[in-house]
Amino acid sequence: MPVIKIIRSLSSDCSYCNICFFVVACFFFFLFFYPSGMDPKIQRSNLPRECIRHFFPKRKCFVFDRPTNDKKLLANIEKVEENQLDPQFQEQTKNFCYHIFTQARTKTLKKGILVTGKRLKTLVVTYVDAINSGGVPCLENAVTALAQLENSAAVQKAAEHYSQQMDQLVEFPTDTLQELLDLHAACEKEAIAIFMEKSFRDENQVFQKHLVQMIRDKKDEFVRRNEEASTKYCEAELEQLSVNLLESISAGIFSVPGGYELYMEAKDRIERDYWQVPRKGVKAKAVLQSFLRSQVAIGKSILQADRALTDKEKAMAEERARKEAAEKEQELMTQKLQEQQQQMEAQKRSLEENICQLKEKMERDRENLIREQNSMLEHKLKVQRDLLKEGFTKKSEEMNAEINRLRKMIDSTEDDTPWIAKALDKLGTELTIILSAPAQLVGSLVKGIGSLFKKK
Repeated sequence: MPVIKIIRSLSSDCSYCNICFFVVACFFFFLFFYPSGMDPKIQRSNLPRECIRHFFPKRKCFVFDRPTNDKKLLANIEKVEENQLDPQFQEQTKNFCYHIFTQARTKTLKKGILVTGKRLKTLVVTYVDAINSGGVPCLENAVTALAQLENSAAVQKAAEHYSQQMDQLVEFPTDTLQELLDLHAACEKEAIAIFMEKSFRDENQVFQKHLVQMIRDKKDEFVRRNEEASTKYCEAELEQLSVNLLESISAGIFSVPGGYELYMEAKDRIERDYWQVPRKGVKAKAVLQSFLRSQVAIGKSILQADRALTDKEKAMAEERARKEAAEKEQELMTQKLQEQQQQMEAQKRSLEENICQLKEKMERDRENLIREQNSMLEHKLKVQRDLLKEGFTKKSEEMNAEINRLRKMIDSTEDDTPWIAKALDKLGTELTIILSAPAQLVGSLVKGIGSLFKKK
């Protein structure tokens, strides 16, 4: 039957409405708020009404007949087929379910957090465990436990998305480090967005910082794999191009007058052919420089053995070779410095993206909280008016303090911008440490993050 099907699907990933909490709310109200030591009939009569009014400002009630008059079937109601139930009861449950699915609002926690089937299951298990252990169910503790589970799952899903996207998009080796870092930035942005969507109540951004650490490590691994692929590819190409040169050296082809010039021509030809090879990647210069270093001693030996050159010519050739080698080393060093700068810029972008998306999430949460508080205020005012109409003047006056407190909370929430700026500044400092960016590069960025998001 429809009701039983709803109960059986608690663990499914769907959203549940406020009405679904009616029975639970009433139960806990009776259990924990019933005044001890007092048992007048009038209070027993009014308590259910106060309970319903307190939790449900808008109400629609349904009356259900017995599912069946057969006692044996009632004893095993969960196993009863729908066609065995009383037709009138079936019609009543059908109307009840239709109302829930079409009219009821989705159940939410603070800051507009939707209660899905899985989240409801976690909350119910937490409540039941507390009751069974003799404790008092605490919504705050239950939500904290739920946040731990949800945020852990959000980190994992975001990190997996980053890895999957990078595996699909990156073709090793990339022509430049910047090409890889651009792909990283795009995938990281998507991963952060996934985390922001699925996480909630991430106190002190513990889980966000963990995600930043994971993505940084994964990015470093992609950089390593890219360098490894480039090195392997370049070494293979260079080995193939230098076969004739090495064979000529072994055969003594260059150990003749004028042999040094022949050797240099052969080596220069290898360099020209090597630079014609496409997609060598980030280690192209480093691999070539390593090869040229291995030829220094051989070239010097051939130069000194060349009888066609005078001592002065040999000295000039040796000086020219040293100068060319120094220029190539300088080029390699320049590339390394450029790549370091690119890495730092990538760290800066990562920092800014995390801060920007967290700021947007905080502002959304604040707006949701303000809407929730205003809704609570409207509810309290309606209850107060109803109490006054029904003659409960004293109870109506007792609500003034609670209503004033709620109004102050709304004012405080609306003016929460300084707190958000402070939180973003703190996160910026902590993420800088995680990303291991040099202080001189991002120090000014971290210092000014708060001011970027302060209300103008």
